[in-house]
Amino acid sequence: MAAPDIVVAATLPPDVAAAFVDRYGALILPIVDCGRDEFAAAVKGARIMVPAVGVAVDRALIDALPGSVRLIANFGAGTDHIDLKAAAARGLMVSNTPDVLTAATADIAMMLILAALRGASDAERQLRAGAWRGWTPADIRGHDLAGRTLGIWGFGRTGRATAARAAAFGMTVIYHGRSRHDDDAGARYVADRAAFLAAADVLSLHMPATAETRGVLDRATIATLKPGAVVINTARGDLIDDEALIDALEEGRVGAVGLDVFAGEPALNPRWLSAPRTVLLPHIGSATHETRMAMGLRVMANIDAFIAGSDLPDRVA
Repeated sequence: MAAPDIVVAATLPPDVAAAFVDRYGALILPIVDCGRDEFAAAVKGARIMVPAVGVAVDRALIDALPGSVRLIANFGAGTDHIDLKAAAARGLMVSNTPDVLTAATADIAMMLILAALRGASDAERQLRAGAWRGWTPADIRGHDLAGRTLGIWGFGRTGRATAARAAAFGMTVIYHGRSRHDDDAGARYVADRAAFLAAADVLSLHMPATAETRGVLDRATIATLKPGAVVINTARGDLIDDEALIDALEEGRVGAVGLDVFAGEPALNPRWLSAPRTVLLPHIGSATHETRMAMGLRVMANIDAFIAGSDLPDRVA
């Protein structure tokens, strides 16, 4: 049997995987289900590898890839799971899928803001445990969104989309990053980090995980937050010092936390599972039928350009 030209190294939704097989005769071989040597052998002869966020395309894996592989067409916008320097050293091109995840991820950020401010998880747990005794004015009480200040740290596509959604709920939106954006979606730029953190009733993280941003929400930055602030993260788990944030939550210095991403996922700090006033989701920011298919089409656009010898529309390395 001839070697496949494309190997998909991720567990894709069935309809998306079928599209890759129908269009290219791709081999679907999730690396999480086989050893690295077995995977490298299966990729032999292929020119294109399609990983997803859950696959660590580190230097060891890149070094193990056969010389036939020329393109890593990532199924996802973030590429922090890919060693871009190692890929460049091997002469490999890398592409991603920007734009198409923006709306779905911003929706999840808004859902976490709503759930965290209103105490939805605690209320649901009370109901499921059979502890609810009927409506009373003293029931679990959250906070209104209107009139509260949302601080968006990292004002890229998803940050701007989240800002627009929050404004519709009557929130005041401020943002902080390396520079001010001309397209600020009605949000106000705060250049001073400490002033930004102190002003936010809700802090929502929207940065990539880089050497500069890993652990950026640590004990020092948490200490500058407004007392009782809510922390939301739909970006990358590595942005947060888990121990520091859990301590602040348990001590009441942080009002609530909503997370869709975790450091080391799918493993996560076990303290999160018993932490109070938390909303925890298993990295479902882009998990809609429409978005996952759009991601697949974006990968295919880069593959088609590679096959045609054209510039990749979403090349990152």
